[in-house]
Order: sequence, then C-alpha cells, then structure tokens
Amino acid sequence: MFAEDEAALLAQAAGGDPARLAGLLAERLDGRPLEQVLGWAEFAGIRIGVAPGVFVPRRRTELLAREAIAACAPGAIAVDLCCGSGAIGAAILAARPGVRLYASDVSAASVACAAGNLAGRATVLRGDLFAALPGGLRGRIDVLAVNAPYVPSEAIAFMPPEAREHEPLASLDGGSDGLDVHRRIAAEAAEWLHPSSTLLIETSSAQAGASAALFSAAGFTTRIARDETRDATVIVATA
Repeated sequence: MFAEDEAALLAQAAGGDPARLAGLLAERLDGRPLEQVLGWAEFAGIRIGVAPGVFVPRRRTELLAREAIAACAPGAIAVDLCCGSGAIGAAILAARPGVRLYASDVSAASVACAAGNLAGRATVLRGDLFAALPGGLRGRIDVLAVNAPYVPSEAIAFMPPEAREHEPLASLDGGSDGLDVHRRIAAEAAEWLHPSSTLLIETSSAQAGASAALFSAAGFTTRIARDETRDATVIVATA
C-alpha cells in the first residue's frame, strides 16, 4: 500500500479530529501495523476487527480460507485452529452460514478479538491447539483449518518490525525449522477428525514438501495448493 493510501485511511479513521489523527499517525510511525492502528483488516472481502497484540490476517491466507470453504458441506463441523482474529472462521461463515464453527487460540487477546468478529456465530475458546476443544468434538470435525506459526525461530529477527514487535511471538515462531507446531498437529489431528474429513494448514513454498510429508506420515493423503499471485501455499490433507 502506498503512503498516500495509508494517510487517507488514517484520516478517515480519525473522523476529522486533528488530535485523533495525530495519535493514529504517531502509532503508525512507531511501527504498529496499519491494521492494528485502524482497528480492522480486509480479508476475503470482509472487514475483520484487529486489536493491538493480535496477529494481522494476511492476504495470502485467503487461499487457506478458500480451500476450507470448498471443503465445507452443509452442516459441517469446522474448526479455525490458531484462529488469531478469527478471519478464516469469519470467511467460512460468510460463504457457508450453516457450518457449525469452533475457533481457538492460545492468546487471550486473540480470543477476545475473534469473539468480537464471530459474534455469537461460533464457539470461541482459549487453549493450546486441541486442548482448547471440547472432548465431544473428538472424531467429529469435518474441516480443520489451521494457520499455525511456521517462521523458523532464527528468521524472526529478519521480519519487518511491525510484525516481530507488535504481533504475538506465539503466532510467528515455528521452532528451529518452522515446523514444530505442524508436527504436533500432524500427530494429534487424526483422533479429532471425522472420516473423509479435510485438514488444511498454511506453510511457505520452501517448507511445503517437508510439511506435507509430516501429514502423509500420519496417514493423510496430501496435496499442495498454491496461489502465485498471493505467494500462498497450503497443505490439503484428507483423512
């Protein structure tokens, strides 16, 4: 986005109040992500509320949302795991309003933000991966959409300051090779999924082969979905 576009959005958010505009500009100049300053991000044609300390939904993740929507049959049980702001879940509900959606994250700020975005249309829970989910979902999930952290720990220092300084480390740091959380999900997912279900997890193009191998080894049939225009990569694993 060009500086002129950012300035116009900030001026609109200030509503003609010079003091408010000065405060917003100061936040942005301090490195806070534009979306956190504005209080929203556009994702899959929806305005998603974003609060300070919450992972900002990326446009590349629209591929994950699109694949998840395609996998959702009427009345499906879907889970937005590591939900952040709840953007993926919101996109699923916009396209498939009959879906029974659960969303979870380990971050209290993210859970509060997702609860606002999903506003009574989903069950939003706090906890570490599958430990957040009610036991009654075990073996019943039809679609599991996951945007788990996949940045290698050493690479975080090279990320833009607005990400590494203003987004939760838990939403970025994927361990030494970026796949620590992918390993945990691959090891635990099968017992939570319904037969003929679909698991979708975002990764990078460089990590796609290794991530897909984790899910193949866990008994899933995998394919790699790619959107070059968004530089987006998703592992689609079917049970």
